[in-house]
Amino acid sequence: MRRDSERPVTAVLGPTNTGKTHLAVERLCGHSSGMIGFPLRLLAREVYDRVVKIKGANQVALITGEEKIVPKDARWFLCTVESMPVDRDLAFVGIDEAQLGADPERGHVFTDRILRARGREETMILGSEALRPMLKALVPGIDILNRPRFSTLSYAGARKISRLPKRSAIVAFSAEEVYAVAEMLRRLRGGAAVVMGALSPRTRNAQVAMFQAGEVDYLVATDAIGMGLNMDVAHVAFASLDKFDGHRQRRLTVAEMAQIAGRAGRHQRDGTFGALVEEGPGAFTPEEVLAIEEHRFPRLDFLYWRDGDPDMASVDVLIASLETRPTERVLRAAPQSTDLAILKRLVEEGWVRDRVRSPAMVKRLWAAAGLPDFRKLGVDPHARFAGRVFGHLSEGTGHIPHTWFAEEIARLDNVAGDVETLAGRIAAARSWAYIANRPDWLADPTHWAARAAAVEERLSDALHLSLTQRFVDKRTTMLLRQIGADKAALPVTIGPEGEVMVEEHAIGRLDGFRFSVAADARHGDKRLLLAAAERRLGDERARRGETLARAEDAALAIDDSARPAILWEGLKVADLAPGPSLARPRVKLDRSLDCLERGLQARARSRLEEWLAGQIARRLPGLVALDAAQRDPAATPPLRAVAAALVGAGGIVARGGIDAAVDALDAGARKRLRVIGVTIGALDLFDQRLLKPGPARWRRMLIAAQAESAPGAAPPDGASVLARGAQGATLADGYRPLGNQAVRVDLAERIARAAHDARAGRKPFAPDPALATSIGVTPETLARLMAALGFRTAPAQEGAPRWVWRGLTRARVAPPPRDNAFAALAGLRSTHG
Repeated sequence: MRRDSERPVTAVLGPTNTGKTHLAVERLCGHSSGMIGFPLRLLAREVYDRVVKIKGANQVALITGEEKIVPKDARWFLCTVESMPVDRDLAFVGIDEAQLGADPERGHVFTDRILRARGREETMILGSEALRPMLKALVPGIDILNRPRFSTLSYAGARKISRLPKRSAIVAFSAEEVYAVAEMLRRLRGGAAVVMGALSPRTRNAQVAMFQAGEVDYLVATDAIGMGLNMDVAHVAFASLDKFDGHRQRRLTVAEMAQIAGRAGRHQRDGTFGALVEEGPGAFTPEEVLAIEEHRFPRLDFLYWRDGDPDMASVDVLIASLETRPTERVLRAAPQSTDLAILKRLVEEGWVRDRVRSPAMVKRLWAAAGLPDFRKLGVDPHARFAGRVFGHLSEGTGHIPHTWFAEEIARLDNVAGDVETLAGRIAAARSWAYIANRPDWLADPTHWAARAAAVEERLSDALHLSLTQRFVDKRTTMLLRQIGADKAALPVTIGPEGEVMVEEHAIGRLDGFRFSVAADARHGDKRLLLAAAERRLGDERARRGETLARAEDAALAIDDSARPAILWEGLKVADLAPGPSLARPRVKLDRSLDCLERGLQARARSRLEEWLAGQIARRLPGLVALDAAQRDPAATPPLRAVAAALVGAGGIVARGGIDAAVDALDAGARKRLRVIGVTIGALDLFDQRLLKPGPARWRRMLIAAQAESAPGAAPPDGASVLARGAQGATLADGYRPLGNQAVRVDLAERIARAAHDARAGRKPFAPDPALATSIGVTPETLARLMAALGFRTAPAQEGAPRWVWRGLTRARVAPPPRDNAFAALAGLRSTHG
């Protein structure tokens, strides 16, 4: 444990937001040369960029495990603590966040730098006030300065994510938790930037730039945010207060809480902190709140130590040196870290011991064991990787084969995949970048370092894009900033195809009166986008409502592809619902018109009712006349009964069910029905016009509306006969089933007339089969029809079948006159049914 007590050492201690790092950078730049060691690669890169602007790129170096930028004239060095070249003679040396000497995993490195890293003219140790007793015990004559916080940090209580103020940072302690919080912020607040220690500097800078530029109002980060990263945060919210420290899940110490919470506020602007829950393990206790607000924390009573310059005489001597216990009272032996665990695992292999017979090879083995486990594989898998690296370093030319390096880098050079996949590739690329930055591990380290850096840059850009696409919805962010403002403040435009735009962002479509959220919006966004659009589209909908209320007939149409509906300019605006009668369906406005004020809704409904009534009157005049007849108080009861039956059946009804009413019709009523267009047949009553395709379509649609169902399938246009059971082979569709066929009702009546025209009283006769054959009626169907009409078969003779009229059995009905076969058939059907 060597230390140099002759060179002056200054400690600057205090809480976060005291400008300690800024002071160190000023002192660095004020000397002819210097170096600062930082706890994070990201922070080293941030300060490097700052110093380059002051001193110029040709005089400033950056040294981290995965990145080395060392100009030949470099005088100022920005490094991670592990990568500090402590053997350089520099005027100034600084160590940032030195209280991390109490960290079980990395603490021994910080302690070593506190003890051994010295500047020729000035050494500055930056850290928490808790470090004071350790520095006094370990660095005799140290000059300790206290830096008070520039602004006030206060507890703001627990707030749900949906109620967090803008410029908030939410801190989580695992990648899964970071992603979950970021996803929730995307849904509720339009998105968040994501910052994690595992991100490359390029990705991290791009994410922070979004936050700093105001493109997003929220930042989700791991506890890496507590290490001095320069961000304009007003409030820090803790997603939880537990973390896994590599060995166990534990609650944060008060000092750790304060380190993170202290990122809120900037310079002299006050900041606040809080949690996301009010109770339970995720909530602050009153004691913790008081300690954080007043910056009162327990002093450290020990730091972890391990020999920073171990003896490399042999591998066993090296392990013994690394496990040497400290002699100082305030130092504690560091727990076995990953590099030592890897070393021990490797020396268990006989081939490794065979190759480490010289101090130079022992040093090489220790360097391979120190290869960081960026991928978090665990000791065994990472030991295999490190062992393969050492295998190449200890044979042949002592270089890693460029073919292996090239193959692995090429495999990682793939920007496809999700956030987790890209982050995994970047972690793997960091291992190869670390290898490329060892000066003697590759034959051409400069070339391969550039190759690894290029791959990491491409992956970083892809990761930034993937993070932005996954966790930032710029459309929602912009809407949130304008929602609730004056109506004119949100520039909603509607394109010719109904696309609804807010500036350059498509938020959905307005089809008629129905607004649909953009298809790429996730479920969590829909409520927000609907709220934003609904507030702004009232005027457009009102304009459309006025246009509908004055619509020309040509703009309206009927849709019978499903349940009958009315279309306006191709969009559904109303359904047909059951009305007082089949000829008078009710118009039920589509729910999308609920957005209109009631008066405008009534006018639109009135216009649709007027159009529908006109269409029914033009296409189904007989049905409309029958509907009027059934309601006519001057009509006789039999006429009203027959008219009601016809209207209820859509203008085609079997006579068998209304015989009594038909028999009771007087001459005036029969004449009125004929004028309306009704045929009173021997088997059915019907309006022949309804058998044509156009009126038949409307008839089916009105029947479906009354039944609240979709229209039935239509029979083939112009068909005279259908196979029984075929599509439309029912009386409801105008076809009378007879045997294996269904004959169109008007043609069945024509055959009936021809049969009575051919008979001679009660004598057997053979009707001319030509008519039936031309229609397509089979002999079996004709026989069934003749039987239904009241004929019976006569004794068979040669030639066609012969028939005999069975005659009238009811004396009140006279035989039909020969010159009025239709009347005769009517009387026949009523007598013999």
